[in-house]
Amino acid sequence: MSGHSKWATIKRKKGAADAKRGQLFSKLARAIIMAAKDGGPDPDANAALANAIQKARDNSMPKDNIGRAIQRGAGGGEGEAYEAMSYEGYAAGGVAVYCTILTDNRNRTASALRSIFTKNGGTLGSPGSVAWQFDRKGVVMVGRDGADEDAIIEAALEGGAEDVSEDGSLWQITADPADFMAVRESLEGAGIPYASAELTMIPRSTVAPEDKEARQVLRLVDALEENDDVQGVYANFDISEDILEAALG
Repeated sequence: MSGHSKWATIKRKKGAADAKRGQLFSKLARAIIMAAKDGGPDPDANAALANAIQKARDNSMPKDNIGRAIQRGAGGGEGEAYEAMSYEGYAAGGVAVYCTILTDNRNRTASALRSIFTKNGGTLGSPGSVAWQFDRKGVVMVGRDGADEDAIIEAALEGGAEDVSEDGSLWQITADPADFMAVRESLEGAGIPYASAELTMIPRSTVAPEDKEARQVLRLVDALEENDDVQGVYANFDISEDILEAALG
């Protein structure tokens, strides 16, 4: 299982992100604006927009906020000049870190991310230094107490999932990005609740840092996620659920 997906799910379950709801909505709106600007305001004809809207809904973003973001991106309001890019580097213990960015000032972003990596025991790398270690996938996380194992596997495969695996208290369902929405809809149709669902980057291999380094890795990931320009953070760590839970106090 992707350690980062599990970390994000545990934080969500514990409400660790609730205090930063306004910042999250700002990031979600930025993604919707960019998707609508690039591919038009119709989610039925714009898969990127459909995914951005669904992610916003999953995080309880108000319908009016979503509508305004679509309108702004499609030219119905004040324009935005965001640039999509990525940053790559290494955290403590040799953990690879890949960040997706939407920024209106690349110099500000570069300076901020370099500082975050340095302060948290990491090193910012050059373009392409770690991207090859990840594959873009759709991932749905389901609590093991959420439904019968056979029902989860059946619904996931009917939706076109590539793999269903378990780790600790969670099931991870992995799908090709093109089949991601179909897998979600299949689970919903079967009445199976999920803890999270997102398009993400899955590592091809993982690194298991020791306790001290593991905590440094998690601090770096959290610091990156708190930056307004960072849309997503993906890392190839494999940290036990006990350490992940303890890190949240």
